[in-house]
Amino acid sequence: MRSLEIEGIAKHYPGGSIAVEDITLSLNEGSFTTLLGPSGCGKTTTLRCLAGLEVPDAGRVQFGDEVFVDVTAGTFLPPNKRKLGMVFQSYALWPNRTVLGNISYPLRLRGIKGRAAAQRAGEALDAVGLAGLGNRYPHELSGGQQQRVALARGLVSASGLLLFDEPLSNLDARLRLAMRTEIRRLHDEFGYSSVYVTHDQEEALAISDHVVVMNKGKIEQSGTPHEIFAQPRTAWVADFVGFDNIFTVTGIDADAGRVDVAGGGSFHLSGDQIRSWTGAQIAFRAADVVFAADARSSVPQATFRGTVTASSYLGDAYRLAVETAAGTTVMANIPDSSRVQVQEKYLGEVHEFAMPAASAIILD
Repeated sequence: MRSLEIEGIAKHYPGGSIAVEDITLSLNEGSFTTLLGPSGCGKTTTLRCLAGLEVPDAGRVQFGDEVFVDVTAGTFLPPNKRKLGMVFQSYALWPNRTVLGNISYPLRLRGIKGRAAAQRAGEALDAVGLAGLGNRYPHELSGGQQQRVALARGLVSASGLLLFDEPLSNLDARLRLAMRTEIRRLHDEFGYSSVYVTHDQEEALAISDHVVVMNKGKIEQSGTPHEIFAQPRTAWVADFVGFDNIFTVTGIDADAGRVDVAGGGSFHLSGDQIRSWTGAQIAFRAADVVFAADARSSVPQATFRGTVTASSYLGDAYRLAVETAAGTTVMANIPDSSRVQVQEKYLGEVHEFAMPAASAIILD
């Protein structure tokens, strides 16, 4: 079994800036793992260390029985010896080579030529849905087709491990959706281990078996897509994956059923749920908030009253900023089925709102 073992990878740049620090992961063979995070978090540097395009200052990387790098032992396997495939953000196609020439070039570097190289390149071209375009040049292709060529080249280059560096960022929204489905299909079809870099959380959740969230050069949290989306452990991860409302609980009056939060706002709820909020940071999504009159009475609710200070139309909902006290604002996405757009609907109105108490997660 060829698992990918990453142990204590670190990369520092001149001047003392830290790109990555103590990145340790064990990725199962055949898994699709995504490194997710904002620009500058270290995800691409980590990928480049796996590819051999960066030399880490510390740590070890091993794929199956083959050690890619071991800083302590002085081992470093050059990129061309690692027999992995890489798909770049910029496509990185040679403009003077045909589609088949681009795809087969890595094979030529490994001594595979003639009919054998042409056959493998043709199979990869068929796999990405570009059969019949092998004699075209990159400038004769659309952006989506160029990305498919880069993907085909990665497929023929790989010997079990395929790396992706934000491969869809140059495509329009509709094509991104189609291509991420295609990438996942090809991953499953070829059975490679894949490591994918993106800043797009929706993209990461849609195609991954495992998601690693990075922040400031370190791993903030790793887990399944569901764990990252529904059970973030820290306020930073919760904010990054779309929890619009994050509050620090400053006090609880269990008898009155009131929870006070930093900024002066408060929520009202009853039962055992209130005790789990004691001394915690809580987070919930704007989509969990409804008008109190529309809340399910059979489910314990946390309620609050506030003034709508901002309203924007989203098509199927209105996004509201609700001020519950000076310094405390709750975001709410209120569904709208009228199909009649009214700019700044609810603005200035005072309403009672509710959200299921169980929707609030407790953060570390």
